[in-house]
Amino acid sequence: MTVLSDTAAQASEQEILQKQRDKRKRVHRMKMGIIYFLITYIIVSIVAIVLLGISVFSLQHELKSLDKKVSALENTAAEAVAQASDMDSGTLVADTKTAEENLAGETDTLKVYLTFDDGPSKNTDRILDILDDYGVKATFFVVGKTDDESKAAMQRIVSEGHTIGMHSYSHVYSEIYSSPDAFAADFTKIQNLIYDVTGVDCFYYRFPGGSSNRVSNTDMSEFIKYLNSQGVTYFDWNVANGDATSQAYTTDDLIENVMSDVVKYKTSVVLMHDAANRDKTVESLPTLIEDLQAKGALLLPISKDTTVIQHVKLVEQ
Repeated sequence: MTVLSDTAAQASEQEILQKQRDKRKRVHRMKMGIIYFLITYIIVSIVAIVLLGISVFSLQHELKSLDKKVSALENTAAEAVAQASDMDSGTLVADTKTAEENLAGETDTLKVYLTFDDGPSKNTDRILDILDDYGVKATFFVVGKTDDESKAAMQRIVSEGHTIGMHSYSHVYSEIYSSPDAFAADFTKIQNLIYDVTGVDCFYYRFPGGSSNRVSNTDMSEFIKYLNSQGVTYFDWNVANGDATSQAYTTDDLIENVMSDVVKYKTSVVLMHDAANRDKTVESLPTLIEDLQAKGALLLPISKDTTVIQHVKLVEQ
């Protein structure tokens, strides 16, 4: 009986040990299954993120290309409309002669005019600080802002040797371009504001949207005639950094947009913006200045000696 009891006890112990081993194996398999699942999930997630990143990058690239194509088409269409718009007192034509004469040769020294629209704002002071660091002068086409900070910025623009220009008082297209009288009233307000704040009689103007804009319901020749009657020169641009075209542009894109075009012209008037939401323009400015200087370009403020860059001109009949 004792032998049978020992044998039964041993068998029971072996059975218990076997069950424990089986249990450990099941637990081990479960752990490995969970680990394999987690590894697979992580790998699949990483691959999905990489593929999504590639798709986003590709879409951004396509968007930038589309923005440039749309902008080019709009400019071409605007110039075509301007060329076809005959008025009793004159005709608007694309300024192709100046554009052709302005093409740069290999030995030409590049003259570059950095211009900033839509200020003053907090970014105007940041830009002025950068320009001061590099000893560069630029041009600011300002709108009608009467707060103390804006007035101080206008005063600083002038006192530090930059050129101040008019970019309308309200910058509201539907108001400015509603009629010749409305345009004249807005013009008088911005010219008087600049004089009252800075003591400068301002005779440089940039149309909101440019002289070839397609927003105005009144023929642009009416407004050009008015500026001519006031002895005011309007400036458009032949190079743009694109900061108002697409928010997708990086600082490197903004720089490349300028650098790829300035080499084409003896005189480049570069369109940029110093509004409060144009931080990328501020961030790109130091490198842009360094790249332009490395090209041997002269960075100048607009003056009476500047080659006038205009999308369209009024040819009197």
